[in-house]
Amino acid sequence: MPPQRIISLVPSQTELLFDLGLDSEIVGITKFCIHPTDKVKNKALVGGTKTIDLDRIHTLRPDLIIANKEENTREEIEELQRQYPVHITDIITIPDAVNMIREVGALVGKESEAETMADQIKTTLITLSDDGQQQTVAYFIWRKPYMVAANDTFIHTMLETAGFRNVFANRTRYPAITPADLQTAQPDLIFLSSEPFPFSEKHINEFRTICPSARTLIVDGEVFSWYGSRLLRSSAYFRNLHNEIARPQR
Repeated sequence: MPPQRIISLVPSQTELLFDLGLDSEIVGITKFCIHPTDKVKNKALVGGTKTIDLDRIHTLRPDLIIANKEENTREEIEELQRQYPVHITDIITIPDAVNMIREVGALVGKESEAETMADQIKTTLITLSDDGQQQTVAYFIWRKPYMVAANDTFIHTMLETAGFRNVFANRTRYPAITPADLQTAQPDLIFLSSEPFPFSEKHINEFRTICPSARTLIVDGEVFSWYGSRLLRSSAYFRNLHNEIARPQR
């Protein structure tokens, strides 16, 4: 029998579970699980992705918990594993994400829906070329200290899929960098992600001062880092992003 009381500790996978049709089975989510907005508001909150409320989880009596190696802390997940079935995902590449969707679908009794979604993603999420020389990009996820997405991350994979070359591909994970590092790298583009740090238009001049030769843009962090059903929207967003970059800067 498929699980009837599911807790998701991963925002992108919470969205996936809802998109698979598990509205009634989802009993708990984190405060960062914000999509779909009309459905998450009715679910119990079990803390943050890295600050899980264990007592709250115990009261919800889950028969499946969805977690992620990167987004949740090892100690808390190991504690939960002592009492509940916990499915832990680890996503770096597009095939990882597609396989995860199939695995989760099988776990929750939604194999057919998951297979359809996986096929749609494989069909629509094509790698974009930039008609020749790829533009280089520095993708910022944090401020004070400045932190970027480097190699061995899902964001790096998505940058390549979108037709860009990560200027910090020689580093791994999410390194802190200095303004001097950015000046040395000389990227064509600077992407300021909308999450986890909420970069906005007010931060653009800060980066223009550091690296005036680069074009600085705010980008949708969910598109670049959410590895569930949101992948269905990625290609359209990337095409629009290329069109925006092609327009003359005001």
